[in-house]
Amino acid sequence: MKPLVSVVCLCYNHEQFVREAIESVVNQTYPNIQLIIVDDCSHDGSASIIQQLVDQNPRITFIQLKENIGNCAAFNKGFALVKGDFVIDFATDDVMLGDRIEKQVNQFLKLDQSYGVAFTNADYIDSKGAFLRNHVEHLRGKKLISKIPEGSIFRDVLTRYFICGPTMMVRKKVFDLLNGYDENLAYEDFDFWVRSSRNFKYAYLDEVLTKVRRTGNSMSSGLYEQGDKQLHSTFLVCQKGISLCSDEEDRKSLLMRVRYEFKQAIFSGNKTEAKLFGQLEKEIDSHNWWFYFFTFLSWIPLPWSWIRKKYHRLLYN
Repeated sequence: MKPLVSVVCLCYNHEQFVREAIESVVNQTYPNIQLIIVDDCSHDGSASIIQQLVDQNPRITFIQLKENIGNCAAFNKGFALVKGDFVIDFATDDVMLGDRIEKQVNQFLKLDQSYGVAFTNADYIDSKGAFLRNHVEHLRGKKLISKIPEGSIFRDVLTRYFICGPTMMVRKKVFDLLNGYDENLAYEDFDFWVRSSRNFKYAYLDEVLTKVRRTGNSMSSGLYEQGDKQLHSTFLVCQKGISLCSDEEDRKSLLMRVRYEFKQAIFSGNKTEAKLFGQLEKEIDSHNWWFYFFTFLSWIPLPWSWIRKKYHRLLYN
């Protein structure tokens, strides 16, 4: 028997995309799939479309939540029913290519048990399905990364972004060890990468096997806005990271991330988080002159948030 792969599909107001997303899972070339769909109390027509698909595919498990509880808690509801050896957290506005699961399982079968996560390249698409950019090509083109790290990547995930989260396939035992996602957080990726990479290796497959949707309603579109809950979650993950560091090099990597997030908090007008990151920096190491320089700049009455947005749009878009 081929290993069972459990796909936990999370839906929240994806009426426009949910049918294509779910059908992309149903139509995989890989035969042994458990499909669990969790609707996080959508207030559009998503639930009725999902029910139609469930009626056509009785093996689908459908959890329809009566109140919105957020991505982390909604995933954990679905994960409680997971029976597979491998797990995919899949949003119902993304699209799997037909052989994604087969290729990732084949990759895992060549790896030893020290590898807990496998991820791939991806293409980003807009609300109409049109190509926007390639994940890895974009990172390389912006000189944000030269090579995708593999193996023991704890320091790498602390210091930089390079994993496209929707492309991951994860051994169930990784989620078991972590007790699923931390429901106190507004988003799951960074926390999962930091905690899991401390105990498991990561493997990369340089193929596009997923199309990831980018719209104005995506969570990433609200990153570093004033009052951004994701930024506070990033602080909480960095705070956890102190106890996960095993040597001075680990602490240096965490310090790089804390100083980066401190600057983002300063220039996005998130003063509470700026103070928290500043305190965290001092807990890891003494303040350097950059801390005082950026703190001084924040006192100058300029539209820092607007300047930061323009700079990041130029750098990352």
